[in-house]
Amino acid sequence: MAIHIIIDGYNLIRQSGDLAGLDRQDLQLGRDALVDLLAAYKKIKHHKITIVFDGTDEPSLYGSRDHAKGIAIRYSSGGESADDVIRRMARREKEKALVVSSDREVMDAAEAAGATVMTSPAFEDKIAMARYLSVKGDGEPIESTGWVPTTRKKGPGRRLPKRKRKTRQRMEKL
Repeated sequence: MAIHIIIDGYNLIRQSGDLAGLDRQDLQLGRDALVDLLAAYKKIKHHKITIVFDGTDEPSLYGSRDHAKGIAIRYSSGGESADDVIRRMARREKEKALVVSSDREVMDAAEAAGATVMTSPAFEDKIAMARYLSVKGDGEPIESTGWVPTTRKKGPGRRLPKRKRKTRQRMEKL
C-alpha cells in the first residue's frame, strides 16, 4: 500500500536544528531547504509527499497549490490554517496517510481519522537514516540458514488478546 506523507511544513522547519536557522534568515530559504531535503528523500523512498504551509499572509504566484522537485506544496487559503488542511487531508486519505507534525491537536485528529502520525523530530531522524543508508549501502548480505518450521512452543504467547489490547489503548488515552 502506498504511503502519502502529509507534512506540517512550518512545524517541521521550526523543530529542525538545521532548517530553523535558515528559516530565521529568510522564510523562503527555509521552505526551499525543506523541499530540497524531501526531494532527496523521495528519490530514495518514492513515497507521495505533500507539504502544507500556512498561506494566509503569503501571496503565492501559483495559487494554493504548487509542485517542486516532485513534492506537492499546498498553502492554506484565507480563513483556514495549515492544520485545518492537514486534518481534512487525513480524513480523506485515512490509513494511507502518514501525518508529520508535533502539534498535538493535529496528531490527535489524524489518529482519529485512521492516519498514522509521527513527530517532526522523529521524521527528521528517519530522513537522516534513509540518506545515511543510501550513501553507505545496505552493507554485506547476512548469511542465513533460514527459518526451520516447528510446532513446538517455546513459552507463553506474548501478545495480549485483541480485546485486552483495545482496552489497554483506551486506558492509555485517559
